[in-house]
Amino acid sequence: MRRADRLFQIIQILRRSRGPATADAIAIELETSKRTVYRDVADLIGQRVPIRGEAGIGYVLDAGFHLPPLMLTPDEIEAAVLGAQWVSRRADPALSRAAQDLIAKLAEAVPEQLRPYVLEPAAATPPPWKNAPDNIDMAQLRVQIRSGRKIALRYRREDGADSARTIWPIGVGYYDTTRLLIAWCELRADFRHFRTDRVIAADFLAERYPDRPAALRAKWRKTLERKMPKDT
Repeated sequence: MRRADRLFQIIQILRRSRGPATADAIAIELETSKRTVYRDVADLIGQRVPIRGEAGIGYVLDAGFHLPPLMLTPDEIEAAVLGAQWVSRRADPALSRAAQDLIAKLAEAVPEQLRPYVLEPAAATPPPWKNAPDNIDMAQLRVQIRSGRKIALRYRREDGADSARTIWPIGVGYYDTTRLLIAWCELRADFRHFRTDRVIAADFLAERYPDRPAALRAKWRKTLERKMPKDT
């Protein structure tokens, strides 16, 4: 790996790390030595990249540091295109159009020598099976999630029974043929998953729910972890 590429990758590792990244971890990912990592980080700091570090703890990139846009590697381009392909073929119409627009923008924005990675990628997603219908306005649903507002939902359960409840939507899970609305259910006082094709009616309320969507998503993930079977 060229030194310039290695310096760029160190910044990328720090950007995506949720906590301090140790020299050991960086060296393993880059397949180099800790000594080289120490030297490279020192060079980056000398170039005024806002990296903070402490021996035995790791390195952190201060918030607000930005690289020039679209400095993408071929693998990053193909990853973005592959993800956009999947969304364009399996998501609701609004997200599907956004994914197609993203691919078009990437093709225009990347240097000409990288354009084949967008227009003729080596990887591709297969066409989906017949998608189940979304019986809820998915674009408005995403607005409710981002703004932390409630939804009054009428829903047909798996056993065929209808139910009415007020939910706090926090996310949407996209599968090959169905979508799941993830929410806190006031009726059950717990997290529940609702298939969008089983929604009978949805009233998008102006009332905000008390927790932040991000905080609720963190609680939901912890709930899933507790329910996962433990290795014996």
